[in-house]
Amino acid sequence: MKKRKLASAIGYKTGDPAPLLLASGRDRQAEQIIAVAHNAGVAVIEDSALAALLDTSAKPGDFIPPWCWEAAAKILAFVVKAEGKSK
Repeated sequence: MKKRKLASAIGYKTGDPAPLLLASGRDRQAEQIIAVAHNAGVAVIEDSALAALLDTSAKPGDFIPPWCWEAAAKILAFVVKAEGKSK
């Protein structure tokens, strides 16, 4: 059985109670999410466990659930640090 490809896009604005799930998809949609991110210069971090959790526990437009906060925070911190180095 072929493993399904999953992708999620998350974002955070200061003052929000939690990161927001911007997009989520499987297979072809996942590939499109990744391509859009690459084309926009947005960092793409592979975390299959977080993508699987988000796939089953939130929908785009929702704040991500508390049990995903730690993993999401690590990813967002990495992105912020990487963006700081590129400026």
